[in-house]
Amino acid sequence: MDFLAELTWRGMLHDSIPGIETELSQGMVTGYIGFDPTAPSLTIGNYVQIMLLDLFQRSGHRPIVLMGGATGRIGDPSGKDKERELKSYDELDNNLRHQMEQFKKFLNFDEGPNKAVLINNYDFYKGMNVLDFLRTVGKTLTVNYMMNKESVKKRIETGISFTEFSYQLLQGYDFQCLFEQESCILQMGGSDQWGNITAGTEFVRRNLGGKAYAITTPLLTRSDGKKFGKSEEGNIWLDPKLTSPYKFYQFWINCADADIPMFTRYFTLLSKEEIEAREEALAEDPIERKRLLAEELTIRIHSKEDYEAVLRVSDMLFSKKANRDNLLQMQLGDLATLASEIPAFTLSKDLFSQGVNITELLAEHTQVTDSKSAARNAIKGNAISINKEKIANHDTTINHEWLLHGKYLMVENGKKNKYMLVVE
Repeated sequence: MDFLAELTWRGMLHDSIPGIETELSQGMVTGYIGFDPTAPSLTIGNYVQIMLLDLFQRSGHRPIVLMGGATGRIGDPSGKDKERELKSYDELDNNLRHQMEQFKKFLNFDEGPNKAVLINNYDFYKGMNVLDFLRTVGKTLTVNYMMNKESVKKRIETGISFTEFSYQLLQGYDFQCLFEQESCILQMGGSDQWGNITAGTEFVRRNLGGKAYAITTPLLTRSDGKKFGKSEEGNIWLDPKLTSPYKFYQFWINCADADIPMFTRYFTLLSKEEIEAREEALAEDPIERKRLLAEELTIRIHSKEDYEAVLRVSDMLFSKKANRDNLLQMQLGDLATLASEIPAFTLSKDLFSQGVNITELLAEHTQVTDSKSAARNAIKGNAISINKEKIANHDTTINHEWLLHGKYLMVENGKKNKYMLVVE
């Protein structure tokens, strides 16, 4: 695989320093991307850069994941119109440990001459005092050079601390350390990182007399102009505890039709020919193209088992064919996902150990119906189901034997009104 050619047809190449084409064509190159652990998990926004490293490795090159144990303590001004709020060291360290484990799922760290490497840039600075930093690092770039960086220019009028102003010094020195220690000649990142990356190439040139290179990707935005990687509820995390596989899957299902060609090129591992063939065959079926993308990414980011659980939950919510047998076969995690997607009520286990009349359950312990009389009328009209079983008698008692996995009840009032009762 030709790495630059791959990025080009995928629309993932924004800028590069001339000469990198020759380096990449002559054999294995070591390149890196930095990730600051300022969030509790990696997000789908980070996955753009993870894909860059993945394609780099699949092209026969050696990727380095540089974790920002040091730079995360400073705060990157790039793309920010105001000062970042600094995280505590404990929070940053916890985030870093979790993200390092996440990366191990997405790249090959185990075998081959180009197996990926994880490095923490805190190791470059932990033995350095402020005077060493000013002499070794601070002397490399002039204030004039640093002021001309776009990330700094945008903040001069609104204000930028010396801490964030110095961020590019740390990122530049990172590149110098990796050049010396790992023979790393390439740094990659989003286009907003161009200034920080080229500061690094200056460190290599001025302090080591070496030649280093940069490649950046376009900043990914949706067709409506909104930031990629967020839903109405906020970030789409790669951690299933923060964004469930179901919500992750739905993010892709619900994206705009106009975004599908771009998302497919950025995130699928299909070839150019396979993507174009799919687009031709499904030109009039954007829903199926979204479904295929959602399937591939849910399996890759989470697992085949998680994808199958997503289908079970989706069928229970949307399929007219969903029945009692389907519900009884659902696992505890599936039911928890259901409870997070539809209105849910938390009730005491004591209520069910004694047994509760169905009309009281619907009207007094939940808000499924407005009143007992409304509950009786709904039952009479054959509208009420418990666990996909129609309730025909308003004297029915619901007890612990009805609970799914000892914890859940699914209640339906008509075809569209679905509720989950969570028993604790």
